[in-house]
Amino acid sequence: MPVDGAKWFNWDDDRLILNLQIQPRSSRDEFAGPYGEDSYKVRITAPPVDGKANKHLCKFIAKAFGVANSNVTLLSGQTGRKKRLQVVSPQKFPLPVNIT
Repeated sequence: MPVDGAKWFNWDDDRLILNLQIQPRSSRDEFAGPYGEDSYKVRITAPPVDGKANKHLCKFIAKAFGVANSNVTLLSGQTGRKKRLQVVSPQKFPLPVNIT
């Protein structure tokens, strides 16, 4: 269930589902902030060539949420900038969300 009206993520049992807007070839890997009503913008350094950006994104998300790479799955958006990812049992939540 989204917290504080956020529509870019939701929970399905212990799985966190993220709706992301990706900007490849950035100068650094970072969470940039909300993007529109239902996405969160993420900048990554990898180029969008031969799946490199997807692999890099999954590693970045795994590290940020404190899980193994195998706990992050790209559910949709393999060839586009809009991606839907699943994080199984995240150990931390690095994104700012008001949960009170």
